[in-house]
Amino acid sequence: MEFALSEQQEAIRSAIAKVCDGFDDNYWLKKDREGGFPQDFYAAFANSGWLGICIPEAYGGSGLGITEAAIMMRTIAETGGGMSAASAVHINIFGLNPVVVFGSEEQRKRMLPPMAEGKDKACFAVTEPNTGLNTTQLKTRAVRKNDRYVVNGQKVWISTAQVANKILLLARTTPLEEVKRPTEGLSLFYADFDRQRIKVHEIEKMGRHVVDSNELFFEDFEIPIEDRIGEEGRGFEYILEGMNPERILIASEAVGLGKLALSRAIEYAGSRIVFNRPIGKNQAIQHPLAVNWIELESAWLMTMSAAWQYDNDMPCGTAANAAKYLAGEVGFRACEQAVMTHGGFGYAREFHVERYLREIMIPRIAPVSPQLALSFIAEKALGLVKSY
Repeated sequence: MEFALSEQQEAIRSAIAKVCDGFDDNYWLKKDREGGFPQDFYAAFANSGWLGICIPEAYGGSGLGITEAAIMMRTIAETGGGMSAASAVHINIFGLNPVVVFGSEEQRKRMLPPMAEGKDKACFAVTEPNTGLNTTQLKTRAVRKNDRYVVNGQKVWISTAQVANKILLLARTTPLEEVKRPTEGLSLFYADFDRQRIKVHEIEKMGRHVVDSNELFFEDFEIPIEDRIGEEGRGFEYILEGMNPERILIASEAVGLGKLALSRAIEYAGSRIVFNRPIGKNQAIQHPLAVNWIELESAWLMTMSAAWQYDNDMPCGTAANAAKYLAGEVGFRACEQAVMTHGGFGYAREFHVERYLREIMIPRIAPVSPQLALSFIAEKALGLVKSY
């Protein structure tokens, strides 16, 4: 059993950190104030070839595993960008995994290289206002008409829809009452984002202002049949191929952000002088930060275990949900403690930690709530009766 990063993985971490060096605290503070997609940051990762880290080499990517992607995403968050930086490239890492696994050769050749090169920006449209995490109850319909599908419906909390030119869409092609199981009758599409037929309304939110979140309204949006991934009606099965990697990557980003917050708290505790001594000399400051370190290290081990299981074709749902839950919770505690360590200055934007506290709410809430992750683990790991 080997816990150290390999030479290649260390090289990846160093290379990612070097790219991030060009985007300092002032850059992210300004972006947080002004909003707007960090195009120059995105372009830097595209130009250095990292957007296709998990896409097979045959289609323009690096062909590496989720383990390497997790190292990359932790590093992005940890070097100062937090969830703002990680979310800007997040979907490139895992989003088209269903195309890699279930797409035709023609689709892989057509769809994957532009994503790896950063030419295409995609949004992932699954969640709906009235279904939440109950994906099998989706109401958005895609009706087959000759050689195309016509889509009508609504999606919510769709990131990057303001800048996307592609959409990965899950919609119901067979009415729920006509299928044997609720997981059937959903189909997956990867198509051009037609702004004439998709109305985008941005949602104002408390953090991560550089990456937009939106509500989408589909009005007779047409998708060619060649943009359907795999077989009609098996889309739910296909998106599962991306759900576990997403949980692992979100966990790695939460650990990275927690580590970033912890480093800022340690730095401040060492330099802030009160009663003629640095506050970091007080155990009331030391002990909570020590607990944060322990918790973040534990979450990282869980995340690496989940990534290793996925890369070795093992069932990893329990580990991925455990990693996401643990990292989200302990990342939050680290960010909260960073604010408290700074005292009143923790509330000031110029010290950055208040942004970390706002952004860490994302991996706590998404892509699955802590409660649903616990329910899944209770069923799968503990053998208790399914509760949802």
